[in-house]
Amino acid sequence: MSKRLQGKTALVTGSTSNIGAAIAERFAAEGARVVVSGRSKDRGAAVVDRILRAGGEAVFVGADLDGSKAASEALAHEAVTALGGRIDVLVNNAGLFPGGPTATITEETVDLVYAVNVKAPFFLVAALAPAMAERGEGVIINMGSWGARLGIPGSALYTSSKGAIETLTRAWAAEFGPSGVTVNAISPGVIRETQPDPDERGETLMWGTPAGTSGRPAAIAAAAVYLASDEARFVHGSVFDIDGGRSGVAVRGPRPAA
Repeated sequence: MSKRLQGKTALVTGSTSNIGAAIAERFAAEGARVVVSGRSKDRGAAVVDRILRAGGEAVFVGADLDGSKAASEALAHEAVTALGGRIDVLVNNAGLFPGGPTATITEETVDLVYAVNVKAPFFLVAALAPAMAERGEGVIINMGSWGARLGIPGSALYTSSKGAIETLTRAWAAEFGPSGVTVNAISPGVIRETQPDPDERGETLMWGTPAGTSGRPAAIAAAAVYLASDEARFVHGSVFDIDGGRSGVAVRGPRPAA
């Protein structure tokens, strides 16, 4: 490894599995000290253990990001303390993705999705970005979704919350960028930890793309490393589509073989 993040500290929310875990492990492999965060202590401990066994540095800080300002501020405080007084990189990865027809979604579900997907990262940025700006450097990486720019039946709630995150990315880039903080987003396609059945709904959503199939968490982690590194200091307010071509390319061809 080139240790592109040597000496940096990072908080990755929702990093007890899948994309978040891959980002945390790759950050640590690149030299960062990482706070792994999520609701499951056991899964978080497993991610930390893999990082430590690979020679990296990480700690677990439990958090239930319910959208309240208090919950985000508590995580920010504990992470700053765990990392010795500062956070250089914040990755807002935690999220919920329920689906279904609009008319069937309850008010409670709407409130929960917007609390976790929008309010929690909003208040984390509010808690951490000012200190980054005061130091004159820092990185914020938000997790968007290809669905924010391509309509999908039954996805209005989740994708609208990710549309809000992509808008916040640009607004925060304007607000904090002049002080040396880069704010960008990654828009993943369908990401699976293992290859699922070709007829599984997530896989069918990738038909007609150049990739033709779902991606793996490592692809998102690689993009996150770039955005967190000094190589991306000239990148502000961008949304990186790491989606197998789903949001921008249509490929005509036969249905993939089962």
